[in-house]
Amino acid sequence: MQNWFAAHPFIAYIVIFVLITYVYNKVFRVSQRLPLLKEILLYILMAIGSGMLLIFQHDKLPIIQCLLVAVALMLLVRVRYFMEARQKRKAEAAAKRG
Repeated sequence: MQNWFAAHPFIAYIVIFVLITYVYNKVFRVSQRLPLLKEILLYILMAIGSGMLLIFQHDKLPIIQCLLVAVALMLLVRVRYFMEARQKRKAEAAAKRG
């Protein structure tokens, strides 16, 4: 996998940028939206940061794999919250019936 991404740096850059954007939007975004220019500046800075991470990826550090693990853990937490909310709704419905 590492060699394939080294052979295809543009695809590696896109994958890094998409994963960073996902992590930012799910973890660090505040509830209110930023003004448009600040939002554009933020994505430009994330694009520059993705370029720096691409250099580290090219130097054989597992950047994409680490980002994939982070996204997988975030999805696992979301599934857990969903399951807990579903159990809570079932318990509340059972309490109202009984």
